[in-house]
Order: sequence, then structure tokens, then C-alpha cells
Amino acid sequence: MQTKIAANAQAMRRWLNKAETALGNHSDRLNAINIFPVADGDTGTNLYLTVRAASDALDGLDPSVTDVGAVLTHAGQAALEKARGNSGTLFSVFLCAAAEPLAGQQRLSSALLATALHRAQIRAWTALSDPVPGTMLSVMEAASLAAGEIDALHPGDDSNHALGVTLDAAVAAALAAVVSTEDQLDALQAAKVVDAGGVGLLLILDCLRSVVLGEELQGTLLDDLHGYSVQDPHIHTSMPVDEGVEVMCTISLSPLDAATLRQHLDELGDSVIMSQLGGGEAGDGTYRWRVHVHVPTPGPAVELIRTLGTPTDMSISALSDTSGHRSQALQEAVDSGGHER
Repeated sequence: MQTKIAANAQAMRRWLNKAETALGNHSDRLNAINIFPVADGDTGTNLYLTVRAASDALDGLDPSVTDVGAVLTHAGQAALEKARGNSGTLFSVFLCAAAEPLAGQQRLSSALLATALHRAQIRAWTALSDPVPGTMLSVMEAASLAAGEIDALHPGDDSNHALGVTLDAAVAAALAAVVSTEDQLDALQAAKVVDAGGVGLLLILDCLRSVVLGEELQGTLLDDLHGYSVQDPHIHTSMPVDEGVEVMCTISLSPLDAATLRQHLDELGDSVIMSQLGGGEAGDGTYRWRVHVHVPTPGPAVELIRTLGTPTDMSISALSDTSGHRSQALQEAVDSGGHER
């Protein structure tokens, strides 16, 4: 293993830049196997656009910032504001949470990586109202557990070697977790594919390993994943069409109103994700939240959100619409104050 390891703030910038490129290269295959929670074939696109938002945000950050946590916080908040879909939202939550224990740190170590992965996977699981194993959540958990086990074997070891071993273990565990997703969800088992979001997160983690260790991405990492070969069909196109819509927005709410919103969104739809955006309490008892939900029609959800506050950055997307035409019509109806039911 190489001992010349790059684990500073500049390396974190390179990590997200590399992850953007890798996801761009793999977006078509990730879309092809995207059938859970809905077969809308956009996980690769959503992850790519979300990570691109994180990477682009760092282009405008002063390059003299050497605080690893500050760099990742800036990237994570930008990603969460512009997150796309379940997978993009969950990765944004993951990134924001991972940044927290790294605040004030000039360099990533084995112990810090283990702590960051643990914090991140816990936050991602709790952001979802109904978390499901066999998704990218399981991949996050596996990487976190593996990193924690290595760190426990070498307490206090902040050497480059320990960090390299921890990264290797985290990526290996993530790969094993991706393979296992096929057996954890009936939909994946029936289609004989692994979870698209899990594969996307595996790629992102391998990009981190690659940048820190100064090595290339592992070229054969994804070779044996079911459904992932370029010769395999776009399995999502054979799945039943989901007529629902995805509603996302940012809104300032008190903790009580946030809990109320989550409860009622759970009643209206599914895939509810709510995560606090940074900055803490605004001085009026409210906090900023990023909200994501799948609902049959947008009207009731939009009305509910507007009764509790003033949403910004609201987007409405038809889950079954790959052309964007129906999504645009839905968006225009909401923007004009009308209601699509």
C-alpha cells in the first residue's frame, strides 16, 4: 500500500470532482437497474446531478480553506439544496452528517473516517420515515461497521497505513452489501438486479479511496453485479408505470411543525425524507428543512406544506415521465398557484 496519502481538504475537493465524473460515466447503467422504490430509471441521473451540485459549490469556495469539515459541509449543504430524487437526497444527508465530526480537522484519519461514516449512516436512516434494508442505506451501514471494526483494532492509530486499511475495508464491505441487496428486496430478487442507489454509493466510496490512496478506481469492482453489464437490458422499462409524483422543497419550520409535516406526509404518500439544513435555529424558533415525498398527486402535499410555512425551491416531478413534459406541466401549475390533482 502506498504511504503517500492525500487526506486533506484539497483531497476532499478532488473526491467529489472524481465522483461527479464516475457517476456521469455510470449514470446510464445505474438508471437501467433502477426499479426501487419506483421503476423510474433515474437514480444514476439523480446521483450525478446531486454530486455535481456539491462539486460545483466547491469551485466557489476559497481554496485557502483547509478545514476538512468546512469543505464537506459547504458541499453537503449545496447538494441538499439541489438534491434530486431519493438517492440524491439521501447522499446529501450522508455528506452533511459526515462533515460534522470533521469540523476543525486538517486531515482525515482512520478514527475520523469511522466516526464520520457512523454519523452519516445514522442520519440517513433517520431522515427517512420508513427506511428499508436492501438499499443504499444498507451499503452506508456496512461501510460504517467495517470502518469501525478496523478502528477498534487499532485505537489511536492516525497513520496513513491505518487510514488506507480502513478505506479498503469500507469499500469491500460496501461491495458485499451491494451484492446482498438483491436478496433483501423482493423486487430486486425477481428482476435479478442489485440496488441502483447502493451501486452509486459504492462508486462514490471507491472514488474517496482512489483519491486518498492516489490509486485508480478499481476497474473490476462492478463486473459481477447482477444486471450491471452493458449487455444487460434496461430492466426498469419492463416494470409497471408509477403514476405518482415527487415533491421536493426547502422550508423553515419549528420542530413541532416539522414533526407535524412528516406525520401528514407519511399519511399522504411514501419515500418521505426530511433533513435539517445547516445553520441551526434561525432566531424565531424555526429551522430550515429539505423535504422529499412521493405522492399520488401533488395538490394535497403542496397545500399541506403551504399551511405550515413558505416553501422555496419547490419542484414537482412525475415519477413515470422521462421526457420531462408532464413534470414541467405539473411544475407550472404549482408555480402559478393552481393545483394538479
